Amino acid sequence: MKNRAAHGRVGGIMLAATLLTAGSPLAAQTARASDPDTRAAAIERQMTAAEHVILSHGIMALPFGPITIPQGVVLGAGYVSGIPRLNVPALSETDASLGVAYVGGIRKDGATALPSGLAMGATWDPALMAHGGETIANEAHAKGFNVLLAGGINLVRDPRGGRNFEYLGEDPLHSGLLGGAAIAGIQSRHVISTVKHFAINAVETGRQFHDAVIGDAALRMSDLLAFQIAIERGNPGSVMCAYNRVNGQSACGNDALLNGVLKRDWGYKGFVMSDWGAVHGLDFALNGLDQQSGSQLDDKLYFAEDLRAAAARDPRYATRLADMNRRILRTMFAVGVDTNPPVKTAIDFAAGARVAQDVAEQGIVLLRNRGDALPLSAKASRIAVIGGYADSGVLSGGGSSQTQGPGGPAVAIPTIGGPFAALLAQSYHASSPLAAIKAHAPKADVVFRNGRYIADAVQAARQADVAIVFATQWMTEGLDAPDLSLPEGQDALIAAVAAANPNTIVVLETGSQVAMPWLDQTAAVIEAWYPGARGGEAIANILFGDVNPSGRLPVTFPASVAQLPRPALPGSGTVEPDFMGKGKPGQTLTINYDIEGADVGYRWFARTGAKPLFPFGFGLSYTQFEHAPLVVTGGPRPTAKVTITNTGKRAGADVGQIYLVGTPKGDVRRLVGFAKLDLKPGERRTVEVPIDARLLSEWRAGKWHRDAGTYRFALGSSATTLGSETRQTLPAATF
Repeated sequence: MKNRAAHGRVGGIMLAATLLTAGSPLAAQTARASDPDTRAAAIERQMTAAEHVILSHGIMALPFGPITIPQGVVLGAGYVSGIPRLNVPALSETDASLGVAYVGGIRKDGATALPSGLAMGATWDPALMAHGGETIANEAHAKGFNVLLAGGINLVRDPRGGRNFEYLGEDPLHSGLLGGAAIAGIQSRHVISTVKHFAINAVETGRQFHDAVIGDAALRMSDLLAFQIAIERGNPGSVMCAYNRVNGQSACGNDALLNGVLKRDWGYKGFVMSDWGAVHGLDFALNGLDQQSGSQLDDKLYFAEDLRAAAARDPRYATRLADMNRRILRTMFAVGVDTNPPVKTAIDFAAGARVAQDVAEQGIVLLRNRGDALPLSAKASRIAVIGGYADSGVLSGGGSSQTQGPGGPAVAIPTIGGPFAALLAQSYHASSPLAAIKAHAPKADVVFRNGRYIADAVQAARQADVAIVFATQWMTEGLDAPDLSLPEGQDALIAAVAAANPNTIVVLETGSQVAMPWLDQTAAVIEAWYPGARGGEAIANILFGDVNPSGRLPVTFPASVAQLPRPALPGSGTVEPDFMGKGKPGQTLTINYDIEGADVGYRWFARTGAKPLFPFGFGLSYTQFEHAPLVVTGGPRPTAKVTITNTGKRAGADVGQIYLVGTPKGDVRRLVGFAKLDLKPGERRTVEVPIDARLLSEWRAGKWHRDAGTYRFALGSSATTLGSETRQTLPAATF
């Protein structure tokens, strides 16, 4: 059994809090906070009128559209010129959270592809997230970049959302802690990280114009809380605003969000950059936007001469322009991009691959294991591997975040034509599960069928001791999935193979949640997500038991779309699929998120009483765990004491999940803490986890309010499998 304790992790809030301890990268960065402010103000005062609008806009540094890319600029997502006279460096920007983006191979290079955001979320491991952030930042630095457009924090509100694979899950505490850890890891390597997409960017349909409508309290207690926690934990240098509208106003020109929540209420000192092609007017500057990114994708370059002229005639713009520059400069100095410029160097791809494989192995979730079908026995003499391009590689998501290793994808299937064809190809990392399975079972007769013909797959399954079906669901930025089915008839393929061989194991490589009409016919199911650069090896290690699965679902798997707050995909049938999502002139689409409000995912299921296919937090293991009764200590800062024992015969890791299940107002369901513990057989460990006061409160009248009375808590292995309740009386509090 592979030793999973290499990082010495104990998980959850307690482990995430160690990122702020003395000697940590984030603590060192925070200690320098006053110096960047002073330096930024001094530099800004020395700028000429022309220099004041250099940092306020940038180009997309790719050969798309009528733009001249300065000589020597590294091709990537964006470039913002520096001011050499004042020793202000240029900003060279690359996507994204999953690695240094491949951008269709334009640079003729590759990078380490981490597993998808949901795979990272399934690790429930902030320390590993920080390590992954350091890894991709090192590679970005070595390629000449000093900005990573990373930190995807949006909550998964709809399983059909095209960018769900980039995000971490459906819970604000979980996403905020993990995302904040990744951001801190990135910036510890002197690379600026964003946090994105601010805010409530839940679906891609009509993404440039749809209006996300939600009340202030619900938004503060869900999506905004995720951002707030991530910003507190990671201190990102920049916030990237979203394409969509929020309560009627474009997110990148949203005064309530940018000036009100972010800068006034949270005291955020960094800068707000636009998403590429999301700026629609000069007044976005007054509403809180600090930088126009990828400006050739907008109708006009607003934040250059137009902004300079406005500053010359209008004191409001003059004041705002000075603040914009100071914020951008402050981030540069706080992260150290001026004193630690990127230098092109060789990349240790082997080291990156080890990190990617570790994340994949910890993020794979064992969903079903009837009769201990897994781990696979070495005695299996004939194994049929079916479908999913398993002979070639593992799936990756499409769009700007797509990362590929040196040499490019093993398989790339075109999905559209035009300039974005390479970004939207259905691509597979060169990590073959078939080869990895053969390496684990050298004496077995391992056969492969591509699954195009069901009859052919069924015949191979009948002749095998075990059939392993690889099923894929490709998702991409710019497009939502129409439903929860597996595309291209794969549900029918799995059902037919399982009918032919009761010892059928399904490996899912999906970008989000899917329905499983064939579930009860299978012996085992694992959710591998998009498992990254060494996904094939990670999957095989789980299948054969070299690694004990410890992934836990970061999202709820619904049984059907009928259980969702919006069973019909918003805009389906009225908005044409479009990568940029600009729609027709004057087209509108309103999405009412007040239906579920703050009750996202498992909280919606708790409210409605519907039974999901698999609950948030669920995941099986090859060993067994026992949870002692939860102990909660009250006072101004409540804490929970979690005790877990490994009662099985294998080493493994469990995630103790602490849920608030009742307040003075009645029943609720809310994750308020978690702890991931690596345990040897028979080992028992206890950890204390602080409980964030906001998670016990409601947002009312512009403040957090906790009512006096009895609060009930429970320790669980998922949002629906909870132990005995413990009660604690807490005083009223307002903050």
